[in-house]
Amino acid sequence: MYLDVHKESEEKMKKTISVYKEELQSIRAGRANPGLLDKINVDYYGQMTPLKQVASVSAPEPRLLVIQPWDSKLIPVIEKEILKSDLGINPSNDGKLIRLQIPQLTEERRLDLTKLVRKNGENAKIAIRNIRRDGIDIIKKMEKDKELAEDERKQAENEMQKITDKFVDEIDSITKSKEDELMEI
Repeated sequence: MYLDVHKESEEKMKKTISVYKEELQSIRAGRANPGLLDKINVDYYGQMTPLKQVASVSAPEPRLLVIQPWDSKLIPVIEKEILKSDLGINPSNDGKLIRLQIPQLTEERRLDLTKLVRKNGENAKIAIRNIRRDGIDIIKKMEKDKELAEDERKQAENEMQKITDKFVDEIDSITKSKEDELMEI
């Protein structure tokens, strides 16, 4: 009975982790990563469309991203959207593709980005703990409704805490590896 609560909470925690990983992909680490452009949408015949649906994005070199739109008329639109984004990268094109030269990060910018990573990590942990709290509330309600005995409730709460600890540790590990990646020169 309370196992359903655990399964549901664990699924929500997994989703929280995947959202956190997606957020981290958009944080630039000085290396070219096509994931940097995931949040960019372009006006494609009046419809805002994700960049990766109208062009191929590749990283042929460690500091270079190449965007090859399937329709060359999109080049100025894509350039405009990149300039509007918070990436801080100037695009250049040759009429067929767009090149984005990824600049080296300064020490100050690296420290700012690690602070951002930690803040996002804390937010993810808060989300995990909120899921735990909701699960424990359901378990307590089950005890109150006489669906669980007191010792079963305690066991269920302990299990919920173990699940939470596992995901919090995973967030710490992801955060640490992203910080190491950012501080790597």
